[in-house]
Amino acid sequence: MKRIRGILIAWALLVLAASGVRAHADAALLMEEPYGTFGAINPTGHAAIYLNHICAETPTQLRPCRPGEFGVVISRYHKVGGYDWLAIPLVPYLYAVDHAEDVPATADPGLEAQLRDAYRRQHLLNIIPDAEADEDARKSPKGDWTQLIGASYDRKIYGFQVETTREADARFIAEFNDNRNVSHFNLFFHNCADFSKMLLNVYYPHSIHRNFFIDLGITTPKQVARSLTKYGRRHPELGFLTFVIPQVPGTIHRSHPINGVVESLVKSKKYVVPLFVLSPPLTAGMVVAYLADGRFKAPKDSPREILPGDIENLGRAQGVAVDLAKPSVQPASESEPQLHGEPVPSAPGGITVPYFGAAQ
Repeated sequence: MKRIRGILIAWALLVLAASGVRAHADAALLMEEPYGTFGAINPTGHAAIYLNHICAETPTQLRPCRPGEFGVVISRYHKVGGYDWLAIPLVPYLYAVDHAEDVPATADPGLEAQLRDAYRRQHLLNIIPDAEADEDARKSPKGDWTQLIGASYDRKIYGFQVETTREADARFIAEFNDNRNVSHFNLFFHNCADFSKMLLNVYYPHSIHRNFFIDLGITTPKQVARSLTKYGRRHPELGFLTFVIPQVPGTIHRSHPINGVVESLVKSKKYVVPLFVLSPPLTAGMVVAYLADGRFKAPKDSPREILPGDIENLGRAQGVAVDLAKPSVQPASESEPQLHGEPVPSAPGGITVPYFGAAQ
């Protein structure tokens, strides 16, 4: 009986996925680990919002999703085209490719740069033009635009999701399309976490707030996640859940653990020792504040783990109270992988494409 019920549920999910129809809309905070040298100095990470019923007509113009589309990721960036926010479709945001079947099983810095620049040239050239170079050469520009696409090559990402409504999505689209979109990024008061806080408060007013004790009044991705988690638990009707999107395997350096402001100070010897020498009472107060209200762990053991390329699970089956088996990933190897006796096709440029098999 259970097997028959499982088959019926799986069939219903396949029908929903094929038709692009979902029972409700969802909004998810993406709390992203820091990486690189700057991430080691400032371990607060990055925040973005994923909306699975809203899509991007352009990076600055929103619209309802059409059947078969997976939604959009919106965030605030520093000095990218002069805009306050930009919207990128889910698949390129995570993997810098247009289609899930083109996601590589592993990546190195060279492949990451190649995929990002190819996507930029094809879709974002009017916002992120080539750097000035010789007349016969086109050079990829420097800057923070790289955070727009291919996030999963650099970071592990934690998702915190709540249900929304189509009516709320329609109001959101109208409001954001009508408002001025001019950059006023500020690391302390108008950063990516402030933008995520504002966006979530559009859906659920007063759900997200700053913490003046553990983050010294600065909005951080971890504080937004903490607020949304508390709000979701107080409102079980919102179907709050978490998921994890692992960093793509390969030779790219792994991202760092994400921390809040006071947490990063009290957990690091290079900060806490000098602070204690300068002001023992202040340091003790910071430690007490962190222990009292600052400990919030990322959902590392979340049962919902989104494997590279498994966009179907993230984009279409969110919020469904059924756990299908994880898809099997065909690892990249020097030998050509086989699928039912036939070679698995490769993406342009010789990129190995992983095969995500049916649920076992």
